[in-house]
Amino acid sequence: MKKKVVLVQDNKEILEIMDQVLEEEGFDVTGSLTTEPIKNIENIDPDVVIVDDHIKGSVKGSQVIKELKSDPKTDDIPAVLTSTSTNLASEAAACKADDFIAKPFGIDEMIDVVKKNTDL
Repeated sequence: MKKKVVLVQDNKEILEIMDQVLEEEGFDVTGSLTTEPIKNIENIDPDVVIVDDHIKGSVKGSQVIKELKSDPKTDDIPAVLTSTSTNLASEAAACKADDFIAKPFGIDEMIDVVKKNTDL
């Protein structure tokens, strides 16, 4: 059975590239430029959530992850924060993200982080 990934990014091109690469790696990806999929998180039941910290017209990705990690229904879902921030490691730790992907990133690095957080 395919591992499920919820992917929220602020940039359409990055979203499409990540989506395509993860699909090629065998993941079932729910991609979005908004936090809409997060509202359906329990129905989607993902194996990992990847959220960009800067989502246009929305709360910050770190806030989304903080809320997921503070809810007993979703606190066990691995969450990965992505950003161009130079303080990404500390921002990820502060919101209790399980991991982070610094932009710009290498495709192999991104795949490794996702696989590590879905136990592949």
